[in-house]
Amino acid sequence: MEISHENVKLTAAELSYLWTTYLSDSMSVCVIQYFLQHIEDENIKQLLMHSLDLSQQHIEIIQNIFKEEGIQIPIGFTEQDVNLKATRLFSDIFYLRYIRNMAKGGLITYGRVLQNTYRHDIRAFYSKCLTSTLELDTEAVKLLVEKGLAVRPPTIPYPQKAEFVQKQSFMLEGLGRRETLTGTEVTNLYANVLTNHLGAGLAMAFSQVAKDHKVKRYFKRGKAIALKHIEVLRSYLEMNSLPVPMSFDQEVTDSTEPPFSDKLMMFHFSLMIYTGVGNYGVAISESQRTDLVMDYTRLNVEILKYSEDGANLMIANEWMEQPPVSVNRKELAE
Repeated sequence: MEISHENVKLTAAELSYLWTTYLSDSMSVCVIQYFLQHIEDENIKQLLMHSLDLSQQHIEIIQNIFKEEGIQIPIGFTEQDVNLKATRLFSDIFYLRYIRNMAKGGLITYGRVLQNTYRHDIRAFYSKCLTSTLELDTEAVKLLVEKGLAVRPPTIPYPQKAEFVQKQSFMLEGLGRRETLTGTEVTNLYANVLTNHLGAGLAMAFSQVAKDHKVKRYFKRGKAIALKHIEVLRSYLEMNSLPVPMSFDQEVTDSTEPPFSDKLMMFHFSLMIYTGVGNYGVAISESQRTDLVMDYTRLNVEILKYSEDGANLMIANEWMEQPPVSVNRKELAE
């Protein structure tokens, strides 16, 4: 039996998720429309078009929901934030890796969103988002494999018998007692090195084309932080003679013509930082080495400080739209 959502207000979670999704997808539309101006590989082009179509659908659905609810539609990002005539800044391979990374982030986000939504139309929308993003991710992985570009996590020996941990040193390796890594630790290290490489490449590209000097400096600092994190995390893999993902820098051209507004690039990077903080949080919860936990923790603190500086920069330039907030009862009382 279908339940009507008439007179059922959106919860804080539902409103906030829709608002954030709108901003993210309006940004994605600008970015992918620019990518499509320079794409040469037909298969990757079809993947980009699929991604663009999904973002445009999301925007239309959210606009309709906001109109029905009498909610102000965010400004988000428009044609003013993208220069489709700008020269090429990224390679086709970068486009493919970019879509894969964004799809991975979408799967995590939509899964979390569904845990906190109750109105049936909102759940239906995000369920569709999750399903369609999974399809997009599957297409991206298939292309990466077919083109020999798939960056697979390392393999480790198969267990031959059941064993139990005998000593507390399995976790207290800060004193040098355990040199091995669990499969989950390897997976998180590899994935976080990979995402930091993408972040470093994007930061380098954005620093080349940013107009504002402070914004340009912010992206340069972002690349330096990403490279530092890569060195810390890759050391664990190298100590265990495991492979490390390669840099994406070669997939960025030498163009200095800005395809995107500084506002869009700052927002894009803030999304990547947000994802990075979440990835490190998961890695901390799944790590059983205290030295690894300590490294992830201190690296996360550095990211949060960098994120705060970015937010201040966006606020100073009036680039940050205020998200939906609760009522200030103290202010009303005065």
